Amino acid sequence: MTASSLEDAHAATRGVTRLSVAVAVALIVLKTFALGASGSVSILASLADSALDLIASLATFFAVRWAAAPPDEDHRFGHGKGEAMAALVQAGLVFASAVFIGWEAIQRLFDPRPVTAGWAGVTVIAISMALTGWLIWQQGRAIRASGSTAVSADRAHYASDLAANVVVLIGVISGAFLTAPGLDAAAGLVVAVWLFWGATSVLKGAADELLDRTASDSDRASITTAVLSDPRISGVHRLRTRQAGPVLMIQMHVDMAADLTLAQAHDILEAAENRLTAMWPHADIMIHPDPRGPTPVVAKPPKKAADTASPGADD
Repeated sequence: MTASSLEDAHAATRGVTRLSVAVAVALIVLKTFALGASGSVSILASLADSALDLIASLATFFAVRWAAAPPDEDHRFGHGKGEAMAALVQAGLVFASAVFIGWEAIQRLFDPRPVTAGWAGVTVIAISMALTGWLIWQQGRAIRASGSTAVSADRAHYASDLAANVVVLIGVISGAFLTAPGLDAAAGLVVAVWLFWGATSVLKGAADELLDRTASDSDRASITTAVLSDPRISGVHRLRTRQAGPVLMIQMHVDMAADLTLAQAHDILEAAENRLTAMWPHADIMIHPDPRGPTPVVAKPPKKAADTASPGADD
């Protein structure tokens, strides 16, 4: 992992988190206008979600900058898990949003209210969907460049929002043009369930990283295959992996011939590390060589006769 590639990854996450905050602010302004004009519970649900999106995006904004800080005396492995902590904050906020929206929707199911200014609501939701879709595309590019857990969580949240906005759009159209306000409330309830499901997925991903869950079986198999592609490495054992933000930590022991020099062993292991970083550019790799087979015995030169003579031999 080169310093420049990691810095590029951090730059990508910083840029997309700024964009996420800006989009969240724009969505809040638009949906506030639409709510005042229409009184739709679907738009209320979407507005509440966007307000929490802003808090979550701000948490991600600061988390990725803290996670990018280099290792120090108190954090020798860096600060990458700050991204997972931000993802936990996001999950909690989404859970809260789902509960609030679900409660409001249930109340409106029993006490339907008409939806007015339908065209304003439809227009705002359509613009919101376009902005959200563009942000998701930008976040996807940043994730490919960095593998950021926090940005992945933010993207999952906005992807849920995009799907939820489709439901909101249906609710607004039903309440305003089909005179069926009950459908508007039902749409809000669907949004709440959707958000709850998305929050569960975000929570699981963040918890896996904080609890040092190992890499997937396919990734571990790829690591082993890449290392063993050099016939001078005959085995891999004690393979351990964990994720810290964009950095995949890889540690292992490998079997090598016992008669290799230190310089030869170093070159072999460096080549193995290069093969791994080609697959995981931000990986932090530590490989320990173990000698395979009996250690060659170096014959000691025979002692000289003078060395073996007794102390009083010349007397």
